[in-house]
Amino acid sequence: MTGLTPGGFLARHPVSMLVDLAETKGSTPREAGTFMLVSANALWGTIGGGQFEFIAIEHARAMLAGEFREATLDVPLGPEIGQCCGGRTLLRFRPVDASVATEIDRRLRTEEEAWPTVYLFGAGHVGKAIAAALDPLPLSVTVLETRLEELAGLPAGVELRHVAMPEATIADLPEGSAVLIVTHDHALDFLIAREALARRDLAYIGMIGSATKRATFAHWLNREGGEKSWLDRLVLPIGGNAVKDKRPAVIAALVAAELLVALHMFRTAVR
Repeated sequence: MTGLTPGGFLARHPVSMLVDLAETKGSTPREAGTFMLVSANALWGTIGGGQFEFIAIEHARAMLAGEFREATLDVPLGPEIGQCCGGRTLLRFRPVDASVATEIDRRLRTEEEAWPTVYLFGAGHVGKAIAAALDPLPLSVTVLETRLEELAGLPAGVELRHVAMPEATIADLPEGSAVLIVTHDHALDFLIAREALARRDLAYIGMIGSATKRATFAHWLNREGGEKSWLDRLVLPIGGNAVKDKRPAVIAALVAAELLVALHMFRTAVR
């Protein structure tokens, strides 16, 4: 059931079962710690789909209906259930009561606190498309804009900031953050990028534009006393050059993929 938080799902379906992916071995569709909620006629989340998930749902609903079923289920992901992952999973089933609901909320808050932070400078057509593309992902997204009216119509899941000098906020960004620069003003883009590139602890710095804009920025950065090596850490244009499509939604999809890869590589490198 999309669009609902676990709390919202449980408010609508108070009689539900928590299905936990307690242990995994080998190749599996999701990682240990993944969970879903199952009621008599609705679902929240997924533990990987396919026949494996169908078995889990049937098991949970049988328990909800009062049938005796084991509280754990060892499922091999092989030919015997029509899947070819080759791994093995241990599922745990618990009816949701007040303590389990509290545990779910705590787990989600802990997970969200560990999400990478993304700062999106600019909320024009491309900025809004990128915000919409990033909103469903496991990212903490903040949109910063100098024009208050442009902050309308953005997804509810992103934080909004109306700021007069966006470049001044760069110094306060958490280590490992990603910076996406898509403002309406090239001069403002350059100011934000200079401050971001002066830091060496950001996971990603990207700016919308072209090869010409990159060359112009390089000339400007040199004049402003920036280091030439900083340009090696600037992604411009964002989204790559493989797909020649400038529609905001297409740019947003390409940027989202590029950003996820960059954040993963940064986190892997610092571990």
